[in-house]
Amino acid sequence: MRTLCTTALISVLGLAINPASAQVDWPEVGEILARPVSGQAEEVHRFGFPRTDLEVVLDGINVMPGLALGTWLAFHPSDDDKVMVMGDLVLLEDEVNPVMKRLAEGGVEVTAIHNHLLRAQPFPMYMHVEAHGDPIELARTFRDAIALSETPMDNPAANSAEQGLGFNSEIIAQVLGHEGSADGGVYKVSIPRAAPISEDGMALPAGMGAEIAINFQSAGGDEAATTGDFVLTAEEVNPVLRALRDNDIEVTALHNHMLEEEPRLFFMHFWGVGAPEALARGLKSALDLVDVQ
Repeated sequence: MRTLCTTALISVLGLAINPASAQVDWPEVGEILARPVSGQAEEVHRFGFPRTDLEVVLDGINVMPGLALGTWLAFHPSDDDKVMVMGDLVLLEDEVNPVMKRLAEGGVEVTAIHNHLLRAQPFPMYMHVEAHGDPIELARTFRDAIALSETPMDNPAANSAEQGLGFNSEIIAQVLGHEGSADGGVYKVSIPRAAPISEDGMALPAGMGAEIAINFQSAGGDEAATTGDFVLTAEEVNPVLRALRDNDIEVTALHNHMLEEEPRLFFMHFWGVGAPEALARGLKSALDLVDVQ
């Protein structure tokens, strides 16, 4: 999750960046969702709902919420006082349909439901969503829907970036050629594709979920666990798959996250455990096959 700011500060900054945000009451949106707002370039406002209630274990490793268990919503102003919202909800199997029913009632589109991991217990599912409309009404719909799960709805703790990683993140950044950031014991790297991406005819700025995500957490001893997803065009899918498998990194899912994106994109999720430098080199071999910035 990006650095959190107060809703008031983001609102002020937003007015200076994008006049459209003047029509959106960001403090009220944040109040409804009981979350501080993470503001980014081009007026993307993100809200995070980490599944701190879950104790997910995969291959004997306790998966940190920031590694692969973070529900998020990203709001972006569109026309007048409307917004586009995209997000990813982390749910247990029995939570999927109650949440989906409430989203449908509120006019939110569900664009994908699937796994990102394998062998995890309990087994998390991921529901990708998209919506267009009034920001206040959509915020209420998302609040009511998420509340039907066991996702903690109270305001999350302050930035936990100071928590130690337990491994050398500098070598990861050096090998990947992209800097990341530490957040709650997880080292996160976000890499945008080189070409513009649009969804439903609207350009997607950074922070709306179309970037390659590579996350690391300590796996104990000198090892780390890595997971995330590559954002790929059709011709990149199998070369990247082979590169990951050649480096003993599992491919755990391949699917869409959106419905009407241009160009057509495929999201390839992965899982690996080992020495951080070796993992980074395996991921770099795949990353070299992708058209990224």
